[in-house]
Amino acid sequence: MYNQYHSTPPPPPPPSSGIHGGLLEVTVVGCTKLKDTEWISRQDPYVCVEYGSTKFRTRTCTDGHKNPTFQEKFNLKLIEGIREINVQVWNSNTLSTDDFIGSGKIQLQKVLSQGFDDNSWTLHSKSGRYAGEVKLIMHFANSHSQKPTAASAPPPPPPQPQYYNYSAPPPPYPTHIPPQVPTNYNSYPPVSSSSSSSAYNYNNPPNYPYNHSPPVVTQQPYYYSSSSAPAATAYPPPPPPTASPIYPPPSIYPPPPPRPYY
Repeated sequence: MYNQYHSTPPPPPPPSSGIHGGLLEVTVVGCTKLKDTEWISRQDPYVCVEYGSTKFRTRTCTDGHKNPTFQEKFNLKLIEGIREINVQVWNSNTLSTDDFIGSGKIQLQKVLSQGFDDNSWTLHSKSGRYAGEVKLIMHFANSHSQKPTAASAPPPPPPQPQYYNYSAPPPPYPTHIPPQVPTNYNSYPPVSSSSSSSAYNYNNPPNYPYNHSPPVVTQQPYYYSSSSAPAATAYPPPPPPTASPIYPPPSIYPPPPPRPYY
């Protein structure tokens, strides 16, 4: 009973681990280096899994001998206070009872705390000698190593607002532009409004191809009249006048007076 003179209440009881009723997934992968119980033929092993009052048996691996493979999965309902699984390996016989190969105890501390375990466990014979190994893969969903839920995780930061330099978003670019078709077509060549006779005659088109060569122009001789014809001259022309032998030529001005001598 609580003592009223105590200043603090007694500590609460430790919380339960909460494994009772949980499902443990066990996969029997296979065995290695098993003890050989056959003298002539190859042995046919199988595995028995026992947890509390629950028992499972794998199929018989015919001619599995020392390294059988099973790959079988079982679901065990956990019981509070039982933290190990008993495993036994037997050799199946047709005409006699099955031969015991070895057994082992699988500890559940790692899979219950971490949620996963894939170790190989040693098997021992009835005399305690080494009888091989068995490999198991175990999964437990309600382990203590689970990640925090979304409620306990801190909320994400709010998104930052985005600001734009324009008041309204730009219009979307048109994905299809219809072709522009003119409504009025002008006839070619154009028809004169003054006279309908100059319109192009489509019933009698001109002969093609057109002759685009330039017209041939004949050079006519030019005849001079008696009035415009130049006067006849003697041929060859007279020689040019000869230069005077006197140099310098006589001047029309009087000569300067002589300079006196001193």
